[in-house]
Amino acid sequence: MLYTELLRLWHEAVQAVDTKDWQGALSKLEQISEPTSHTLFNAASAHLVLGQLDLALKALDLTIAKDERLAVGFFQRAAVMMQIDRLEEALSDCIWAQKHMRGNMVIDYRQLGLRFKLYSWQVLYNAAAVYCRMGQWEQAREVLLSASQERGGGRGGNIEVALDSVLKEEVLAPLLVPEDVVFRPRKQDVEQLQQRDFLGKAKVISSVIPNDDFGGFEPLRLQKPGFYEPKVDGAQDSRYMRMRMPYMARGPGQLTIPGGAMVFLFGEEGRDGLATVIYDGQKGLLPMSLLDPTDVKIPKGKKENRVPSGIPLPPGLKPPSRPQAQPSLAAPPRDTPPPSYNTATHVPLPASEPPRYTANAANKQHVGVAQGTEASSVVVKVHYTYTVALSVPVDIPFQEVKESIAEKLGQPASQLRLRYKQHGSRVLIPLGEEVEPGRTVQEVAEAGRATLWCQTEDPLDNRTILYQMVALYDYTAQGPEDLEFSEGDTIDVLGEVNEEWLEGHSAGHIGIFPSCFAYKENTNITQSPVL
Repeated sequence: MLYTELLRLWHEAVQAVDTKDWQGALSKLEQISEPTSHTLFNAASAHLVLGQLDLALKALDLTIAKDERLAVGFFQRAAVMMQIDRLEEALSDCIWAQKHMRGNMVIDYRQLGLRFKLYSWQVLYNAAAVYCRMGQWEQAREVLLSASQERGGGRGGNIEVALDSVLKEEVLAPLLVPEDVVFRPRKQDVEQLQQRDFLGKAKVISSVIPNDDFGGFEPLRLQKPGFYEPKVDGAQDSRYMRMRMPYMARGPGQLTIPGGAMVFLFGEEGRDGLATVIYDGQKGLLPMSLLDPTDVKIPKGKKENRVPSGIPLPPGLKPPSRPQAQPSLAAPPRDTPPPSYNTATHVPLPASEPPRYTANAANKQHVGVAQGTEASSVVVKVHYTYTVALSVPVDIPFQEVKESIAEKLGQPASQLRLRYKQHGSRVLIPLGEEVEPGRTVQEVAEAGRATLWCQTEDPLDNRTILYQMVALYDYTAQGPEDLEFSEGDTIDVLGEVNEEWLEGHSAGHIGIFPSCFAYKENTNITQSPVL
């Protein structure tokens, strides 16, 4: 079969999917005599929408036979297996999907024409759903605890809701690739299917206007100089979002916005599924799952007003003029770099067998993972150079929590500094067990869980934290005295160098940084020298 014919049928099938004509899409795909793994996956999606589970399973079998390393194919087939009660095979597909993730947190299939990102936590979620159907509730809970330590967008509060359902012994619904998300042929290949006029037509050879498209034999006309602006594909690079449905504020810092309103995405999605946006001159938090990208149409003659009122402009690419270098502020170099998140949470998979969804492997990698979650206990997740989790009584004082964490990390309790975030804030607030003895971990816990950030106090010995700021942008150190940080990091401000530069501490390093690269929230944290 000629590739051009395959491409034409594939494109017509995708057009039928866009109009929800699933039977028409199947008729086009069935005319392909030599189907590929992508067209077979599309056929399986159409059969799923039509409720033909057996035919969908057969199409997915052929998809995996064509591409044995297609992780999204195993992920989709596992969900179909669950619907027809073939649970052992469904669990096996989850294991193979995790193996073909090759230790990555996410695989983006857009380069292959599928507008879908497969996250590692989604595979673990489906594995937990299989254990629920098997009646193995403890195994399901352990897999969800492992998934809660995975990082990935779009997760929101799905894992927390799933954990509550498992505690109530409610069966979880499997996750699937959305029905209208299918493999699409490349746009430039589809354009080649159209007939082309190789003779062309008369065009201007020389013009003061770049990319002048004048053609024909019209009389001479006055030409005005212009500027070429590259075009983006719809809302591909837009920072403007549109509300999918109305939302009412449910916590501090959140906004109440009507459905269909346009907002500006000011910050990336956090661990709680909320993102910082600007609406009508106000900055606040909204669930990322309710936002859809949108294209902003700018009328001609109004291109100078590109930034609506209330949306601040970012600082320039270059920081302000530097103060006189202060070598004494440079942090001492580390002998060995700290382990990265991947090395701390992912272990290379053996070539002989796929990974197993048991809590034993996770317990070896994350010291102190809770063995059971009861109503009288709290699961505490601690972010250090790697992440650990432990279960403590709900009425345990802060000091005992600190000693337990010190034992897990192998560090003296007197040299550890614990901090937490208030709901709706990005500032890390120190735990005040020394100032207010008797406070318990229940005060910083939500829904039986608490998240803490831990670091050693050596770099802050005998220093005073004036206040804290949150990084707006990444800043790369320009010299040994600079403090390097990433967007969203919390910075402890130790002093003011001048009007444009501050001295701060972040992630165990002390240095100077431009003040316009960070902002200060309303929360004011002032404390005495760290003990």
